[in-house]
Amino acid sequence: MDTTVYTVKGMTCSGCMNKVTTAVNGVAGVSDVDADIATGEVTVVSEGPVDARLVRSAVEEAGYEVVG
Repeated sequence: MDTTVYTVKGMTCSGCMNKVTTAVNGVAGVSDVDADIATGEVTVVSEGPVDARLVRSAVEEAGYEVVG
């Protein structure tokens, strides 16, 4: 299993967290997503490598920004 942590700017409530989680869960190969609004971290778990550009795009389409 692969685990990657992204920092997402703009998540300020549980609704934001759910929106980002749903968007990233839609990326092919992603098996689990855990978003933490307190830290802005989104942990992505997958069976193999997932293209970071696809994760970034999903976050942006949800209305947020991956930083770093």
